[in-house]
Amino acid sequence: MTRLAHARCCDEIALQVEQLKAVVTSGADLSATVPTCPDWTLEQLVRHTGGALRWAGLLVRTRAQESVPVDQVPDGRGPAVRGDAAALGAWLADSGKLLVGALREAGPDAGVWSWAGVPDAGFWARRMTHEITVHRADAALAAGHPYEVAGEVAADAIDEWLDIVRFVQRTAPHEAARELRGSGSSIHLHATDAGPELNAEWIVELTEEGVAWRRGHEKATVALRGPLTSVLLAFYRRLPLDGAGVEVLGERELLEFWLERATFG
Repeated sequence: MTRLAHARCCDEIALQVEQLKAVVTSGADLSATVPTCPDWTLEQLVRHTGGALRWAGLLVRTRAQESVPVDQVPDGRGPAVRGDAAALGAWLADSGKLLVGALREAGPDAGVWSWAGVPDAGFWARRMTHEITVHRADAALAAGHPYEVAGEVAADAIDEWLDIVRFVQRTAPHEAARELRGSGSSIHLHATDAGPELNAEWIVELTEEGVAWRRGHEKATVALRGPLTSVLLAFYRRLPLDGAGVEVLGERELLEFWLERATFG
């Protein structure tokens, strides 16, 4: 498998920002509850996303060697006036430009603090690509818009999420993550619409030592099958397991066990 290149991540962040801005300025109800993030309205989701882009941009631009409090991020909270779609969209677009500019200038190998043991700008390019990719799905679902994402981006988002689960399980005091263990039980993710060049299948094993994963087609305890975008969203808990386009084969309880415990990040 090949990770998304740094330049590709920068391009994708710019694209995702543009697409999220289009949702914001489409006439969508900014006060509507986001079904997949029920503690947020659509406006709060967008403010969170834009603030995260600006925070990551500040880390990269300053080559930060430790975390920076979010209240120190310039204009990190967004427009003072609530409910102004044009102002919110413009702020989001500016947030994306600040991050992408910082990432392009830094290059992937510039030293930057991160919370996941990968202290470079490349980590932030990848992390923010998938942060906004998934939150755009949240926004699209809230606004009733269709959602699609490039296959290589969706596949890398699953790779990265599995890396995060494995990292948190081994290094963080997260009880739910520690429970993701077992003696050989496994999950198979299978994208039914991806060609062989993408190799969009995964085997996730819950071993006694912790989570292990790899790309591949193998029999597993439970399988989640469907179009790649649907598999991505179901694995991120954005689509129900009974949602259109996905099917579960085998021991459904194991997949539910995973989804209940892999909820951090």
